[in-house]
Amino acid sequence: MALELKQSVNMSQRLIMTPQLQQAIKFLQLSRLELCQTINQEVEINPLLEEVSGDDVEEKSQEEEKKKESIKDDDSIKEVTIKETLREDVDWEAYISEYNTAWVSAPKESTEDRPSFENLISPKTSLYSHLMWQLQVSNLDEAQKEIGRYIIGNIDSNGYLKASIDNIIKFTHRSRKEVLHVLDIIHEFDPIGVGARDNKECLLIQLHFQGLGGGIADRILTDHMEQLEKKRYNQIAKSLGVSLEEVLRAVSCITSLEPKPGRFYNDEETIYVIPDVYVYKIGDEFLIVLNEDGLPKLRISSFYKEVLAKKDDKSSDTREYIRDKLKSASWLIKSIQQRQRTIYKVAESILKFQRDFFEYGPSNLKPMILRDVAEDIQMHESTVSRVMNNKYMYTPFGIFLLKYFLNSTIQSVDGADKIGSLSVKEKLKKIIREEDKSKPFSDQEIVNILGRSNINIARRTVAKYRERLKILPSNQRKNIYR
Repeated sequence: MALELKQSVNMSQRLIMTPQLQQAIKFLQLSRLELCQTINQEVEINPLLEEVSGDDVEEKSQEEEKKKESIKDDDSIKEVTIKETLREDVDWEAYISEYNTAWVSAPKESTEDRPSFENLISPKTSLYSHLMWQLQVSNLDEAQKEIGRYIIGNIDSNGYLKASIDNIIKFTHRSRKEVLHVLDIIHEFDPIGVGARDNKECLLIQLHFQGLGGGIADRILTDHMEQLEKKRYNQIAKSLGVSLEEVLRAVSCITSLEPKPGRFYNDEETIYVIPDVYVYKIGDEFLIVLNEDGLPKLRISSFYKEVLAKKDDKSSDTREYIRDKLKSASWLIKSIQQRQRTIYKVAESILKFQRDFFEYGPSNLKPMILRDVAEDIQMHESTVSRVMNNKYMYTPFGIFLLKYFLNSTIQSVDGADKIGSLSVKEKLKKIIREEDKSKPFSDQEIVNILGRSNINIARRTVAKYRERLKILPSNQRKNIYR
């Protein structure tokens, strides 16, 4: 069979991701901080974009009010609507004169005179600097301080020594006796117990520092750590040959110690969540408000409007460059507007499906999946998923991720109603919170209690939910202190 080359024409349809569509999709999944950074980058590289200040917003609102008054005075003037398009054959000079409308919101209080956030808080001392300061003012000689610097440099944020004694000996070229001597001194630095190699040693150091070494608490930590973790107090009392009351007093002393002495000096910064949307209850109705505080307000520069409007001898390359930047600026503003509108629609749909949550709290969450929201707002599930990614909502019961409201279905006992899994978890937490700590409920007893509330759930499901909520089993929740 002979091979030959041929040309043919085929007509087909396919979806093409244009740069504008890619930008719109990218904006949907950005968090507020990422969106602000992206906008600031676009402002830097696109000369047609400029940020609107509060004074400009106020002047613009005054001008719009004057226009409205003049329209009211002249009944013959009809309202003109302008359709925004991005076609190649558009008259850009006329378009830009009409389009120069800022993406703005209501004027807000100026923050220029406010001090920066960094000036309102004092820096927190780190564990490393705190220990190094104590080492410098100690009575150790220079050779011992060299060992101490190496030890302190290998202490983690919780206050535990991560390097082995053999490694310290190898890198400091000192004897084991010298290294252990300096380590014992560091153990008594503030916070007490810092530099311990494990949890048992840390608690023993604190116990000895309080003058309780050699007692029942010391013997429990030394020989019965496993039974202590499992709260087998009767076995400990029998092994030590003491009464249960004495063991309980010793356990009470142990629980007052600090298992992570370095965490007070943890220098990790707290990450504060800023909601993307607020839901307020006003009377019997709920109000949805998008959080636009901190987002740059953009508009197209009036200077380039004048450049395009002038019929001068500017080169075609210059005009083409301005037109390209105009398209980019227009799509950026429209993408931001589309993002805000989509977030509002998703929040509105969540409020519609989960109204009982906003009325009565998390225990009243209903089953809801991504498809429910997508069908309600007539968008694709992937679009809704991007909108809900890393977005937070302020509610009367706290701040939650938008994806928090998505939860699976659990069938009721009679089969008539469907209950959300998150609602069951809230009921589980409430049952355990209100139980008798001297006789906590087993997983099967919790199943029976939920069954009386018309919730059909298996014991292994209760165990799974309890583990996800980081709740201990009944034998470890038991508290027999008297």
